[in-house]
Amino acid sequence: MAIKLRKLSYGLGAEICDIDVAAPMSESAFGEVHRAFLDHGILLFRNQDITREQHLEFSRRFGELDRHDAFPSDRHPTIPELMLVTNEPQPDGTPSVSRYTGRRWHTDMSHTLEPSLGSLLRCWTIPGVGGDTMFANMSLAYDALSPGMQKLTAHLHGVHFSGGRKLDSTSADQAHAEEQMKISPPVAHPVVRVHPETGRKAIYLGEKVKRFDGMTENESKPLIEYLNRHATKPEFVYRHQWRENDIVLWDNRCTMHMALADFDQTQRRHMERTTVVGTPSGYVAAIA
Repeated sequence: MAIKLRKLSYGLGAEICDIDVAAPMSESAFGEVHRAFLDHGILLFRNQDITREQHLEFSRRFGELDRHDAFPSDRHPTIPELMLVTNEPQPDGTPSVSRYTGRRWHTDMSHTLEPSLGSLLRCWTIPGVGGDTMFANMSLAYDALSPGMQKLTAHLHGVHFSGGRKLDSTSADQAHAEEQMKISPPVAHPVVRVHPETGRKAIYLGEKVKRFDGMTENESKPLIEYLNRHATKPEFVYRHQWRENDIVLWDNRCTMHMALADFDQTQRRHMERTTVVGTPSGYVAAIA
């Protein structure tokens, strides 16, 4: 079949129109979807009123699914391949530990030795207004760097930490943060990564990165902040306004994203994410 695409922004993203991800899909048809994924970095599938198993089945077309062992408190209680991103209180009435997930620019699982290939986030419930997600094209951002900056960053390694979500004063939040640090010690990845399928170079940073390996935080901070600001210029960014039953697929190898808190926090926002395992990268960094 010839898929119908609608571009979402100048910088990245396309909607695949008139498709049911739960319907049988031939290898050739999936090949077109996969090609669009590599070309656009983000794919949007609207009106996907599907079951959780169908969500998992479609996600597996892209590769092995992570069981989210790095986020044991955030995953579905009986389906570990599903990570919950929700502000719904827990069964005992305590606040959800994932209610602040993604509030900083990041790429999924960058604090692990197998950072994610891609993520498929399904929207179940959204607030009346807001709760958008921003995405940035890190390949375009790299291409726009000067030759001197490309040379300067070529051999740097950014140290990614598992923390970074906003915490309030609850003991559950503090315990969650401590749990994450024990499970996932800081990992260093190249600041410039080469996409294994397209061969394009991309900046690999975000706000989980606090320093470069071999440098102090104070020494690293100006360049990290510059690169993150550069990568999130409007010309490299797409802002997604969610609808119920949207599925958004993004390539973590060449994009980063951030969930916005621009909504009434008393209203329900419930998302469920599958995470496709990527290729090994980086090494455990020494604690500075």
